[in-house]
Amino acid sequence: MRATRFSLLAVTLIVAGGFLLLTDTLMRNTEHETFQATEEVMVDMAHVLAGVVEAGIKDHKIDASMLRDGYPKALDQKFDALIFDLHKTKLSAHVYVTDAKGIVLYDSDNDLHTGMDMSTFNDVRLTLQGKYGARSSRTVKNDSSTSTLFVGAPIYDGKDIIGVLSVRKPKLDQWFFVQQKRSNIQLSTILIGTGIALFIGLVIYWVLQPLRQLTEYVLAIKRGERPPAPELKANSDVNTLAAALEEMREELEGRDYAATFVQTLTHELKSPLAAIRATSELLAENNMDEAQRKKFADALRNECERTEHLIRQLLRLAEVERQKTLQTRREVDLRHVIQHALSELASMAEAKGATFHTELPEASCTLTGDESLLHRAMMNLIENALDFSPANGVVQITLTTHDGRYTISIADQGPGIPDYALPRLFERFYSLKHKQTGRKGSGLGLCFAKETAELHGGTLTLTNRPEGGAQAVMELPA
Repeated sequence: MRATRFSLLAVTLIVAGGFLLLTDTLMRNTEHETFQATEEVMVDMAHVLAGVVEAGIKDHKIDASMLRDGYPKALDQKFDALIFDLHKTKLSAHVYVTDAKGIVLYDSDNDLHTGMDMSTFNDVRLTLQGKYGARSSRTVKNDSSTSTLFVGAPIYDGKDIIGVLSVRKPKLDQWFFVQQKRSNIQLSTILIGTGIALFIGLVIYWVLQPLRQLTEYVLAIKRGERPPAPELKANSDVNTLAAALEEMREELEGRDYAATFVQTLTHELKSPLAAIRATSELLAENNMDEAQRKKFADALRNECERTEHLIRQLLRLAEVERQKTLQTRREVDLRHVIQHALSELASMAEAKGATFHTELPEASCTLTGDESLLHRAMMNLIENALDFSPANGVVQITLTTHDGRYTISIADQGPGIPDYALPRLFERFYSLKHKQTGRKGSGLGLCFAKETAELHGGTLTLTNRPEGGAQAVMELPA
């Protein structure tokens, strides 16, 4: 799972880095490509106008009168040109003409540069050398939108270059196209980036989230919990994996449980069966008087009842342990469950001289669950409290509700639980000897009660009370 997350993160970073690099490159190239196209048109314009000037050369001297007369008219000319989204209404390009020394003879922009020496500027210097002359100059150093493009063309008299005609055009005229193209690049990048982000998000949601649920499910099983199979809203492959895991879990649990069940049942039946066998052999002797025979018959009956109780308890526990979720669900009032258990154990309490003290709410305390399981769990907990209560002791049963949960407390006045036994109270077949009888219980009642609580989404704890005795607390969601 971590490797998958790391891989997705790495892919995301690589894609994001690639997009940033691509966007930066496109943004930079946009300006260059736009002005390259502009420069190409300016080259044509410069050479055409240079040809016009060449037509008026006399005695090896440049005559710019044709430009001087005609260019202002072109500048004043109004027109209506819609170039894609740019609305152009007048001419924005200017020219100047220099002699062979680079001195400006004519400037269409109100003779702005007339008389200036331009021989050091690339558009004039390189053109006079018979090379391609062009330059870009800014009025604001760090603002490329303030640049002006200059493209020079040689003015020939025969084979001699006797001057330069240079066309200049501000970049600001093309800045609209640059910004528009950049906006389109940014919008496209945002849309593609959003699409990739959504795709990665969907991958995480449809693949990683179900895998995370499956991982938590397997870890819960490993901890010995009984989680329900996760409900996956994912692709068929992940659902197939979930179904396979669930089937494998059920099969493995079935095999393990069957083996454990047989082993534990065999182990626990050894003692009572040995006692039954020994007692039956003694009863078979002819020299036994009637009092002894009655004593051994009573012992035989007690061992049979003990064995029957053990098997019944084990079967009940097996039934509840095999349930991953409640098989029976209906509205159950916990007050009736407790009262029913108390009525069935009244004779046991009377025989011991113990009394029940109950504190139950007047209003109903209902939840959705299995009434028979809850009834058996209450029976086990109350019976356990009676077993360890002293003669004439009091067993306190309390039912309260708080924050959407029911709390059932069963407290006795017995000797409490030894520290060494606290961690093992809910182990199967683990039990403590009763001080009065010296015998152990089946060790299955508390285990059954805990399994029942967890099936209902609750918990069961058993602790010592500060004032003496033990207290079982079952919490169930209302």
